Amino acid sequence: MTPESEPPLDLLAVMAHPDDAELLCGGSLAKASAAGRRVAILDLSAGELGSSGTPETRNREAARAAEILGVAERHCAGLPDACIRNTEASRSVVVGYLRRLKPRVVVTHWTVGRHPDHESAASIVRDACYLSGLGNYLTDRLGQRRPPPRAAYRPYKLVYATAFSEAAEPPDFVVDVSRHLDRRMAAMEAYESQFAGARGLGEVFPGGERPIAEQVLAKLAHYGSLIRVPYGEPFRTREALEATDLASLKVSTF
Repeated sequence: MTPESEPPLDLLAVMAHPDDAELLCGGSLAKASAAGRRVAILDLSAGELGSSGTPETRNREAARAAEILGVAERHCAGLPDACIRNTEASRSVVVGYLRRLKPRVVVTHWTVGRHPDHESAASIVRDACYLSGLGNYLTDRLGQRRPPPRAAYRPYKLVYATAFSEAAEPPDFVVDVSRHLDRRMAAMEAYESQFAGARGLGEVFPGGERPIAEQVLAKLAHYGSLIRVPYGEPFRTREALEATDLASLKVSTF
């Protein structure tokens, strides 16, 4: 099947580094995949400057994690790790992927983060989602004017994964990932070079001697409690969310 004939995506996670998608929204990706949705991950960088593991190791771990989550595709945009910036070049790279993959919903980092790459990723993705819908946006990654490789396309919805981001509380909505927790945690564990023996990573701040998996579970249990389920993943949006009608509202008050 050629790229032009591939079916559009239902959901695309665009994150700064390999393991970010698993850490922030892996349960939601696994849940969507299990429901028959077409799901993919785009890593903006290969994480080549990470303190642990080599790019080759992280690439193998990312492939294994994607297999566990059941995503249809995983790509790396090739932006420089620890130097991701919202530039014409980086925006046009992401636009190219959006026009090719045609996701209905895009999820990325929250707009404030400990790692500069995370904040930049949020900004790049937001801008790229808009620019991708402009028919006359013709720039390639080098900022040179060329014919567009594919027709203009704009995702319907952009959401922000906010797990572990203290600046994003409270969430606008929480996805129940209780039935997909094992796959979520297994996908994280696929990154042995990053998580084995870790006490903190990214926005997961060290919690004493608790292993990182224990800290993650504690957070997911907290978010789950907000919607009265065992485990959940939190998200934010820039716009209000629609409720079908008052009589069908969920999440008990008492």
